[in-house]
Amino acid sequence: MKITILESSDAVARALACNITDALREKTDLVLGLATGRTPVDAYARLRRMHEEGDGDWSRASTFNLDEFAGIDAGHPGSFRRFMQRHLFDAVNIDPSRIHFLNGAAADLDVECDRYEEAIREAGGIDLQVLGIGSNGHIGFNEPGEELIARTHRVQLLPSTRRDNASLFGNDPSRVPAEALSMGIGTILQARRIVLVATGAKKAACVAQTVNGRITTRVPASVLQVHCDVEVLLDRAAAARVRRT
Repeated sequence: MKITILESSDAVARALACNITDALREKTDLVLGLATGRTPVDAYARLRRMHEEGDGDWSRASTFNLDEFAGIDAGHPGSFRRFMQRHLFDAVNIDPSRIHFLNGAAADLDVECDRYEEAIREAGGIDLQVLGIGSNGHIGFNEPGEELIARTHRVQLLPSTRRDNASLFGNDPSRVPAEALSMGIGTILQARRIVLVATGAKKAACVAQTVNGRITTRVPASVLQVHCDVEVLLDRAAAARVRRT
């Protein structure tokens, strides 16, 4: 892993936005895997501003988001689809037909997971995957446990993850769906390049386990150690426990 420690969360957002924009310049038909949550929001705001200033052409890019809550549709105020529309897609020149999302309201969620895997394959695979990390070490909605599932799948969300996402549901964890759909660990690892971002002291322990700890299903992000091209963008608070070698 390449570890980049920056002075502030704002610097992390700037670095991620520049990383994505550089990738769009290098490959105009970039296939981009995107994450939701608090950490990437500032980077998406920067991408919007950069696009307004003429930097970043999204017209031929395709996107695949990591995950979505089960049991709600794209119009629900708590859906990740709506989150991405508000924070990024409405402000850049992306072709709506190139935006790919899991449908949490699908009649058969297992079939929906299979459909998503096929769509990623048909797009040629993901060139650049953006990841956040949960305070329990999850990436996407791949929760800690006895095993990790390789492909896009249904997930039972842990109470800590529901608490972390409560802001999308009126700050009430009990209103956060108990189940979600997520790209699997194998799908994530097949991305050609991965950038993981983390900010704040709350993430320091899981970041240290991801970067310096043993590979374990109890810290799903630790599997990123086996990937050949991963950059970890951290502010100083999130990097506080990282051992540099």
